[in-house]
Amino acid sequence: MADESGEKTEAPTPRRRAEAREKGQVARSTDLNAAVLILVAIVLIAWTGQNLIGALMGVIQQVFSAESLADHAPGNLTTTLFTAAITVGQASLPLLAGVVIAAILVNIFQVGFHLTPKKLQPKLSSLNPLKGAGRLFGQGGRSWVQLLFNLIKLTLITGVAYSAVAGKMGTILSVSGMPIESIFLFAGQIIFDIALRVSIALLIIAILDFAWQKFRHEKDLKMSKQDLKDEMKKMEGDPIIKQRRRQIQMQRAMQRINAEVPKADVVVTNPTHFAVALKYDGDSMAAPRVVAKGADYLAFRIRDIAKANGIPVIERPPLARGLYRACEVGQEIPEQFYSAVAEILAYVWEITGRARQRLASR
Repeated sequence: MADESGEKTEAPTPRRRAEAREKGQVARSTDLNAAVLILVAIVLIAWTGQNLIGALMGVIQQVFSAESLADHAPGNLTTTLFTAAITVGQASLPLLAGVVIAAILVNIFQVGFHLTPKKLQPKLSSLNPLKGAGRLFGQGGRSWVQLLFNLIKLTLITGVAYSAVAGKMGTILSVSGMPIESIFLFAGQIIFDIALRVSIALLIIAILDFAWQKFRHEKDLKMSKQDLKDEMKKMEGDPIIKQRRRQIQMQRAMQRINAEVPKADVVVTNPTHFAVALKYDGDSMAAPRVVAKGADYLAFRIRDIAKANGIPVIERPPLARGLYRACEVGQEIPEQFYSAVAEILAYVWEITGRARQRLASR
């Protein structure tokens, strides 16, 4: 009984997805961001590390050498430090640019190009410790699942990090007998190996986390049958507003009928369901034009106004239905109706004497 219990069994509608996206509710894994950035940073450091180290060593030698410190006047120290910062910045530019580009691309991969100003608005409720505790122990056990996932992640990362040094324990224990340069080189290799393995493990875990986030997001977006009905009502609008809108449309239609029907040459009827008022002026129109049309009540009003103003009302059911469906108010009739309408206008002008007036005017 999904209807009665409110069970969310229905797929989310496009409107539901759009509203959630506007609020910043998207499937996104922060672990995937961190894993990609760490991996990109490690690769870029391995690629540009020599240049960066060389720049740092040059700056250290330039700024802190005895000769340099003796030659620096207080006024020149700022210029020296500024030059050193530019040198280091240029050397680290590929690393910084690569990390920024990777951050942008991984976010676009997850959620597309999406800016959510609502997420930047401060929420004082987030500082409430009681609500924080509710999020920790509530949410249907979701927080406990996340905690378990983090513990598994920590265990796996620890195991991967240990695997990088497990086969090198003998060398690590004998490192005290190595030259200082060899110690630094060996330590750098171990650190790089650990970082690379951990970043790859993080990336695999993050991909699984992203899949879980997408699954959870889709589950959160699901709707009950009552939700679908409520959304449909919202899209259609409030019944009172809809009724008011129809009233306004009816009033405008009546105003147009009252103004245009008395100027028409003829009204073609169904005879009861449809009525179309036509006007033709050979000097200003290429074809007869529909000046008013209506169905049911509006058709009755068109016929009533036409009779009150002496406008001929001609019953031609097929023609009335065709004109009503094919023409909008203000449009000239299509070519397929020329012959039938011309016959009616000729008849109307004949009985009203308009044809003789046109001939006399020529």
